[in-house]
Amino acid sequence: MNVNRFLVLSKSVHAGKRLLAYTVRDAGKEVLRLQQRRSIKTHSRNLAYAKDLFLGQINKAEVFPYPEIGNEELEVLNQFVAPVEKFFNEEVDSTKIDREAHIPAETLNGLKELGLFGIMVPEEYGGLGLTNTMYARLAEVISLDASIAVTLAAHQAIGLKGILIAGNEAQKQKYLPKLASGEHVAAFCLTEPGSGSDAASIQTRATLSEDGKHYLLNGTKFWISNGGFADVMTVFAQTEVEVDGVKKDKISAFIVERAFGGVTSGKPEDKLGIRGSNTCEVSYDNVPVPVENVLGEVGGGFKIAMNILNSGRFSMGSSSAGMIKKLIALTSEYAATRKQFNKRLSEFGMIQDKFALMALNAFVMESMAYLTAGMMDRPGVPDCSLEAAMVKVFSSEGGWICVSEALQVLGGLGYTKDYPYERYVRDCRILPIFEGTNEILRMYIALTGMQYAGKILTGRIKEIKKGNVGMALNVLKDKVWTSVRPKDHGLTGKDGVVHPSLADSAKNLELNVNNFGMTVESLLYRFGKTIVDQQLILKKVADVLINIYAMTSVLSRASRSICIGLKNHDHEVLLANTFCSQAFFKNNYMITQLQKHSPENNDASITKIAKEVLEKRAYVCSHPLERTF
Repeated sequence: MNVNRFLVLSKSVHAGKRLLAYTVRDAGKEVLRLQQRRSIKTHSRNLAYAKDLFLGQINKAEVFPYPEIGNEELEVLNQFVAPVEKFFNEEVDSTKIDREAHIPAETLNGLKELGLFGIMVPEEYGGLGLTNTMYARLAEVISLDASIAVTLAAHQAIGLKGILIAGNEAQKQKYLPKLASGEHVAAFCLTEPGSGSDAASIQTRATLSEDGKHYLLNGTKFWISNGGFADVMTVFAQTEVEVDGVKKDKISAFIVERAFGGVTSGKPEDKLGIRGSNTCEVSYDNVPVPVENVLGEVGGGFKIAMNILNSGRFSMGSSSAGMIKKLIALTSEYAATRKQFNKRLSEFGMIQDKFALMALNAFVMESMAYLTAGMMDRPGVPDCSLEAAMVKVFSSEGGWICVSEALQVLGGLGYTKDYPYERYVRDCRILPIFEGTNEILRMYIALTGMQYAGKILTGRIKEIKKGNVGMALNVLKDKVWTSVRPKDHGLTGKDGVVHPSLADSAKNLELNVNNFGMTVESLLYRFGKTIVDQQLILKKVADVLINIYAMTSVLSRASRSICIGLKNHDHEVLLANTFCSQAFFKNNYMITQLQKHSPENNDASITKIAKEVLEKRAYVCSHPLERTF
């Protein structure tokens, strides 16, 4: 690894000026030392936070106090961030990248010199070996150009991630050094023309050769980021495996080099946004893949694919927050100087509402992202996929709303290409679509939690369905007692973990969790296994959980800020209390909709409207100008 790659920019980029005293290797060793010290102090965790919420429980030890890094580690992190910010502010021409739909070679070389192609690759393989928290912080800066952010994420968040989490030592030694340096670029190849969200239905096939030395890979992948120039690809294909003496198809993961031959890339897609990133079709025609290049076990590819996708979504929170904070700075300057009706725009209530919305969203996004990253960085946490999925859904939808509101402040000017707002709007539209559509992720969030609760509650539910009157009365008694005297989860009070200035919001969080747990049990009793078919119900379940996790994140963060006397902590308290108040009432309404025979629930009507429209493949109503006489 080039020891000056990150903290000393290349001569071609910054005339060889040394920006910081640390070398990358020194900084990397310092990060490793600090991580090891922190790991010794931290107890292993057996549970993540979100799943327990389905049982009406708050596992507060997982989320309080808010994760933090030590002073030395923070100093190292800041020295990583400084040259990246300088590079993006001075060397990246986002307007040109968007207009020409191409990232210039000199820009890519600058990114490689900074070490940004190996952020999370361990140092022993030539990377920077940063933690999830550090990765999230760098993602804030990289998000200033969406095309670059997507290119880098496709390379390391998903492209090479399979080698990191499932590769053997030989595979890591062979591929990671060149991927970390950027000499080779990676891509993640799962989606096909006939299989988008339904990843299990892929048709690409890998057939073992007669001599058993390699697989012949045939098929086509679609919407592949970096697909036009990737040197190394993680490709998923159907393979024949034998299970209990029966042959069947199961998905396997392969490390495929373009140099193997038979790999062709289609024309780059002409996209609405993230135009500078390369997205294209990649075809495989009898590509010989050595058996040594199978990732993990043959037939274990689907699990690897899901683990890759699940592990990287959390950074969308810090990326979206970074983008919104940039927009707030740009837009507030305009609002403070532009006058209408002898008043500055910033004096009008509806304009102020837009800035409050942006500030609230940025605060919640980064609170969720860094809480999740901190949980992932602790030793012993087996799975934060639910938390990461919730960060992705909240941040992608919040980001889309915020860029639209920022553009609205500028009015017609924001709609022109003279300003970056229209580009931000176009770039943001992809966020609810890629890395798992938000519809699929809501299903994943709700069903994963419902399954977890179902395994624990199944005995009680079965007894009630059998007619066990005693059990039914006990459940009813618990519900009545909880409604009269809600369960105290210990967030406030003598041994509380939430600061007193946030006590009301903490109580509202506890009430939401109590009601959510009872509602989940009721839904499992009503629907049983058929809950998987109740998508409109599952959407509400997911949305309540996302709000609860968001409330938890801001309460934990703001409490820490007050306790350590962080600058502007009073503003954080204002943001946290405001968001929690809004989320509390939204959750109450959705929980009410989830009750049996609730008059607030319009699911049946919505389903009927949709069916009638889809049956006719058209808008059903007659035109208002038509007549019958």
